[in-house]
Amino acid sequence: MKSLSFWICCFLFQISLLGNQIFAQSANAKKNKEIKDRISIATDFVKEPVGTGKKWTKIFEEEFNADLSQWDIWKGGAFNEELQHYQEENLLIEEGTLQIIARKEKVTGFLRPDIKLLQDFEFSSARIETKQTFGPSAANPELRIAARIKIARGYGMWSAFWAYGDLWPTKGEIDIMEARGEETSKYFTNYFYGNFPGQNLVNNPENSVEPGIDLSEEYHVYELIRGKEYLVYLLDGKEVDRKTGGAIPELFDKREKITLNLAVGGLFFPHMKKGNILPGIMYIDWVRAYVSHQ
Repeated sequence: MKSLSFWICCFLFQISLLGNQIFAQSANAKKNKEIKDRISIATDFVKEPVGTGKKWTKIFEEEFNADLSQWDIWKGGAFNEELQHYQEENLLIEEGTLQIIARKEKVTGFLRPDIKLLQDFEFSSARIETKQTFGPSAANPELRIAARIKIARGYGMWSAFWAYGDLWPTKGEIDIMEARGEETSKYFTNYFYGNFPGQNLVNNPENSVEPGIDLSEEYHVYELIRGKEYLVYLLDGKEVDRKTGGAIPELFDKREKITLNLAVGGLFFPHMKKGNILPGIMYIDWVRAYVSHQ
């Protein structure tokens, strides 16, 4: 016959097992909640940039669900010694995403849209610009523009998300994201301004952003907040660059077009080797623009 002490030990052992089980269930529940919260945050972030609450009013939205009726499509060559012919055939909307596709192919087209001289090109790609222009004002002192993008991979690929106004650079140019396809763990910010067409007055404002991840593997949200005295650049909701002084106050009342393109080669690439170019695809999920209130 088992002693009383034996049964007491068994009872205490069962309580210990039950306690461990309850602790494990509580820990798992907490872990699952944390995962769920992260997924919820990530899902919300996919839909809207971080921090676009009551302060901001959305004035432009593109989901790429149907057509490109809000955009002008560039047709022809471009600037900066780029090698591509921009054309509509290299744009593809599929499942709510815009693809800008670079190809190695022989194309004959205009030197630029404003220069109707025919030229032979060895590459093709695409560039789009909003028909609407955007800028801060006295009533809306900050402009915020954002896009969710997966940059193109491949030597010679130049993914770009930027804004500018005609005549360049009298309305300014602000480069929110420029990335080389062979250096996909970093991108560059920049801006230009001048009082007369073709004459930039801004010296060395370019900055390299190196977040320590491959920006061609996943989508990321690139943003610009433009105020009277500053340009603030964000990546996935976090400030990565801030430019002040210089010609930035001169940009305040200037309105610009949002631009997305995938260039091939050009002055952005030091010691460019054309024979090594590897065409890729730039993916854009959405584009937004907001203004703040006084």
